[in-house]
Amino acid sequence: MLKQCVFYMFLAAFRLIGVEQTPVGAAQQKPAAAGEIGSRLPDFSAVDLRGHKISSVDLRGKVVLIDFCATWCQPCKKEMPGYQKLADRFGAQGFAVIGFKLDIMADTEEPRAFARRLGVRYPLAVATNELKNKFGGIEGLPTTLIYDRQGILRQTIIGFEYTDVVEKGLKPLL
Repeated sequence: MLKQCVFYMFLAAFRLIGVEQTPVGAAQQKPAAAGEIGSRLPDFSAVDLRGHKISSVDLRGKVVLIDFCATWCQPCKKEMPGYQKLADRFGAQGFAVIGFKLDIMADTEEPRAFARRLGVRYPLAVATNELKNKFGGIEGLPTTLIYDRQGILRQTIIGFEYTDVVEKGLKPLL
């Protein structure tokens, strides 16, 4: 009993002088860097290939799939129609897909014709260097980033992935 009383006196004294006790393992964590799991959807604004403005503000409260792709990327061509199917299936539930076309190499096809041929109707904009950096940089193509309704990055896929696997990762967020 006396030991407990002494402990509480020390605790009170520390609080009086402004020293707070931090439990072991409760160290404050710094926010995740852009592109890391747990990071926030960056603020961005772009104009898609049809001339429509797209913005992170318009995506608030939605589950968002960001797809970095290119017209010359064979895995991208295989993956993008599946993302359109997901957009068609889950759009009414607050799901959105945004495509960012990289321009690190010359397009193999006019981008709007490319999207039409693949049946892609979701917004597709050119990924500037500034935009790529806001998302933490791009390590490979395709790169898919999935954000929850709070704008937190929950999944990153570098390289091709089958639509049904992506869908399994989306469903819990919807």
